[in-house]
Amino acid sequence: MFKTVLPLSAILSLRFFGLFLVLPVLSVYGLTLQGATPLLIGITVGGYALTQAIFQLPFGIMSDRIGRKPTILVGLVIFLVGSIICATSNDIYMLMFGRFLQGTGAIGAVIPAMISDLVNEEQRGKAMALMGGSIAISFAAAMGLGPVIAATFGLASLFWITAVLALASMIILFTKVPTPPRIRHIYHSTTTTRDILKDTNLLNMVIINGMQKGLMTVAFVLIPVLLVGTDTITGFEWTTADLWKVYLPALVAGLLAMGPAAVFGEKHNKPKQIFLISITLFIVAFALMGFATQGWQFVAGVVSFFIAFNMMEPLVQSMISKFAKVHQKGAALGMANGFAYLMTFIGGIVAGLALQYSTKEILSIGLVIVSTLWLLWTMKLSNPIRFSHLYLPLETVDQEKLNSLEHEHIAEWYINETENLAVVKYQKEMMDEETIKAKIVK
Repeated sequence: MFKTVLPLSAILSLRFFGLFLVLPVLSVYGLTLQGATPLLIGITVGGYALTQAIFQLPFGIMSDRIGRKPTILVGLVIFLVGSIICATSNDIYMLMFGRFLQGTGAIGAVIPAMISDLVNEEQRGKAMALMGGSIAISFAAAMGLGPVIAATFGLASLFWITAVLALASMIILFTKVPTPPRIRHIYHSTTTTRDILKDTNLLNMVIINGMQKGLMTVAFVLIPVLLVGTDTITGFEWTTADLWKVYLPALVAGLLAMGPAAVFGEKHNKPKQIFLISITLFIVAFALMGFATQGWQFVAGVVSFFIAFNMMEPLVQSMISKFAKVHQKGAALGMANGFAYLMTFIGGIVAGLALQYSTKEILSIGLVIVSTLWLLWTMKLSNPIRFSHLYLPLETVDQEKLNSLEHEHIAEWYINETENLAVVKYQKEMMDEETIKAKIVK
């Protein structure tokens, strides 16, 4: 499993590392460009998430139709071109175009879909946890290295590094990533948005993914402003050099919480309970950050936030792939990640406007209310049904009987053309293999 997942996680984490690398300094760099205004800088920083939101679903659907590898290659090429444009830009409009183009290569949903193709459901939680952990490590490394590299070699160097990482990802894709099996499923109609939204559990997961990422953006706008600010909004008056004192314990606590949450959610099949605990911690986090009067109280809120975020992270993608049928995985992950990027864009705007025209206490109350409504909505989520898979050599199966196979305890069946297997997904507690074989074996 690790040999399969590590190369894909490396591609995703290298891509995110390149994006995270510019976040601490992009606004400073952008303000020095010709034609720059605060509004255009905001659009440049957030525009990446907007184009990601727009193109997640098309890339997900494309990957279902033409294959995961070709789709990932297309996304990496677009990301490479966008990075080069950003590195060579000399005015705000060229930088903005490059950032929008970077976001157009929206492969964030395709890689989890490919992992779900290559890894069986019993190991998928561990695979998604590994992927989530690699992204978290990329974020931590980028936050520390970005300002140092920019100060030493210039801001454009960060975009050149991003371009090199895109090339490295292409090499990994074709030298280390196995080709997923060709799957012929039993469904003859194409996946539609309505199919996904009509599934209550998939809809819940789309909302969970979006809320988690939107609140992440709000948090990363709030944390430095409230700690470093010196006006009436906050009295903490930290220096930027002191920010590691909140980020380091928060990152460590979040990473430590991620493993047990993944085990409990996957091994014991209790993801709903993990999500509810996480949302409760979100509520606690925003209440502490909004009403803290001392630095340690605010730090406790940030730690609570990181624990909540990281408890969710390894389970979200896994649950979407479990609830989606075999022909829906790319589209469902694309929709969920598209909505997440849209909420990322909206979260940044909302946080900025609130800090400009309101107070941290009022913003905190609003976030607590929204998170409480989210908690109540998530109570409708069901834990996924545990399924087993029966693998039969295709030559032993009566195709006519297979085509007519229907049973309340059989979720679906499909053909793995690469390995010449018929695969039946069924509830092991409700029926046994011999019963299924009696229905379809020659």
